[in-house]
Amino acid sequence: MHTSYENNRIIIYLEGNLDSNNAGEISDALDRIIKENPEYDPVIDAGELQYISSSGLRVLLRIAKSQSRPLVVRSVTPEIYEILEVTGFTEILEVHRKLREISLDGCAIIGQGAQGTVYRLDADTVVKVYDHPDSLPLIENERELSRKAFLSGIPTAISYDIVKVGDQYGAVYEMLRATTYSDLLKEHPEQKEDIVRKYAYFIRDFHKTELKQGQLPEAKAVFLKYLDQLRHLLEEDLYSRLYDLFEAMPENYHAIHGDIQMKNIMLSGEESLLIDMETLSVGDPVFDLMSLYITYVLFNEDDPDDTRTFLGMTDEMSRFVWEKTLEYYFDDRDKRTSAEAEKKIRVAACIRFLFQTVILELGKPEFRQVRIHRALTYLADLVGQVDSLAIG
Repeated sequence: MHTSYENNRIIIYLEGNLDSNNAGEISDALDRIIKENPEYDPVIDAGELQYISSSGLRVLLRIAKSQSRPLVVRSVTPEIYEILEVTGFTEILEVHRKLREISLDGCAIIGQGAQGTVYRLDADTVVKVYDHPDSLPLIENERELSRKAFLSGIPTAISYDIVKVGDQYGAVYEMLRATTYSDLLKEHPEQKEDIVRKYAYFIRDFHKTELKQGQLPEAKAVFLKYLDQLRHLLEEDLYSRLYDLFEAMPENYHAIHGDIQMKNIMLSGEESLLIDMETLSVGDPVFDLMSLYITYVLFNEDDPDDTRTFLGMTDEMSRFVWEKTLEYYFDDRDKRTSAEAEKKIRVAACIRFLFQTVILELGKPEFRQVRIHRALTYLADLVGQVDSLAIG
């Protein structure tokens, strides 16, 4: 038996057999480890456990009952899982099967984002490998959000497997020879007008999807938390004005992706599918369109190389995507309404941009102070030009 630490968890690795010959010894060791690490949640890793008897099961049951939350047992082999399932322990414990291990040798990279990298395993299958070694809860949360989205009629790809890639975790998707809108634009720049039009109309249709209250997080609440975390940066009058604007937004339970840039929409035949669902929420469309302004405008204002590095396109093309997306998204409204909506989008974008820059520390450190100053300058100018933030 040995241990390791992952964030707020202590991982306890069991090996060999857990039976009447060593159950008492293992039980005492588990008690000691848990007692010496009260600030960490215990997780049992059973990847090397070959057999467990009724005596071993009683050890797990006793440990589980001593915890205030379900005991997690991970990396369970098919043989051990069958024992836990037959005895009903899968209903008492939080049990995770041992993950399939794969190699990415020879696999092409088809996308890269803030959380990880997407590789093509074969013609029909891709895997998103997350950068953080403790990303398993994030992957499982995204799978659950994708499932809810799919059942609500939102076109999305659902991961059908979670795998290990070295020390990292990955989510496997069957993409049916799909390509992202971003790659489509790079491959066919001469069709940019039609591609962006289709992209904008897809976003607009997606925003018409209404979900039940409480089914997903509310974007408005998320942004109010952003404001609290950024309060030390904002002058009191600016903070109060921004808080009032967000707080006054009406309840809205329409679907919001949270990062609906072109790299996160796959085109499979004639069907568009959303991916990267970890920021899925509900709210006003302003909470989605603001992410486009960040991706295609704000990050590039101080670092023109950002578009080439992250998006694989020129700054000119990036601006085209933003301007034309806005134009087509609002082509059923007059130009004045569209112009007012853009101001509101920019307010929300600056808050998220500050959160990403200051709290998450995304982007190159050398641009941090410039970006903070620019976003604060924009906010101070914009808040006096809008009387609300809702655009839906």
